Amino acid sequence: MRRHVVRREEEDCPAVFTSNLVPLSRRGPNRRDDRSIAGLHPGARWRRFPGSLQPFSSWEQDRSDDHNEHISPRQKRDANSGVYTGRRCRMDSCFDFSLCERNGFKVYVYPQQKGEKMSESYQNILSSIEGSRFYTPDPGQACLFVLSLDTLDRDQLSPQYVHNLKAKIQSLPLWNGGKNHIIFNLYSGTWPDYTEDLGFDIGLAMLAKASISTENYRPNFDVSIPLFSKDHPRTGGERGYLKHNTIPPYRKYMLVFKGKRYLTGIGSDTRNALYHVHNSEDVVLLTTCKHGKDWQKHKDARCDKDNAEYDK
Repeated sequence: MRRHVVRREEEDCPAVFTSNLVPLSRRGPNRRDDRSIAGLHPGARWRRFPGSLQPFSSWEQDRSDDHNEHISPRQKRDANSGVYTGRRCRMDSCFDFSLCERNGFKVYVYPQQKGEKMSESYQNILSSIEGSRFYTPDPGQACLFVLSLDTLDRDQLSPQYVHNLKAKIQSLPLWNGGKNHIIFNLYSGTWPDYTEDLGFDIGLAMLAKASISTENYRPNFDVSIPLFSKDHPRTGGERGYLKHNTIPPYRKYMLVFKGKRYLTGIGSDTRNALYHVHNSEDVVLLTTCKHGKDWQKHKDARCDKDNAEYDK
């Protein structure tokens, strides 16, 4: 039983640190695997130490050490591609780097479909990409694909919610199970649970999401983004405003947050504790209890003070 739990931990974590192990360094997609140069196979470095973690992949267990020493990186990647998919996606198994090697990093945005509604926030994201030097109108030149279907708000109670998104995405000829796609999302689920179900299967696509939980976040694959409002400007500040970088920076505020405080439900514990960090000087965290029609039923002892500071 103890051995089974250890394997699960190694499955879910990109790097495992214990008192008697030396973690492997992170390697980029274009760097050679230094272990293959030394004639080592996945897991061999861990097994040098007493009590080290054993390989969890059935592919590794079914082959002898001598045989694994001569397996090429491509063969290892192909063998692991069936293990690290879906909720366990990694760049090695769910992203096709050959598309980027041909033409460099180019991003293709699907043309907007007639009759499909799109929020201003998502339009700003697409416009920013289309205005960048990475944009390409040719999908054959692309390394990364971005949907024109608005996936930002997946709260079924929201007027911005796009219906039948699952069928619409699956019908896209370039979808390819989501490989080399990135999905943007700010809100998911609905009141009162606010689960992270988007209402469709993202497959092999990367997820750029606000408020993503550690249970669903796929390390070195998904992207955690901040939650921004619909009136957030697409470009910030005047051109050339930053004159020089100084470390530490000469600025009054180190951290600022202003938002609603969830008195109950998911997220309430975190936001209810923000006042511990708030010092009214360089760290300013302001919250209001006025969230929802029944907020006064759940009102706590700090609400009056927090509301006053928020309004001020």
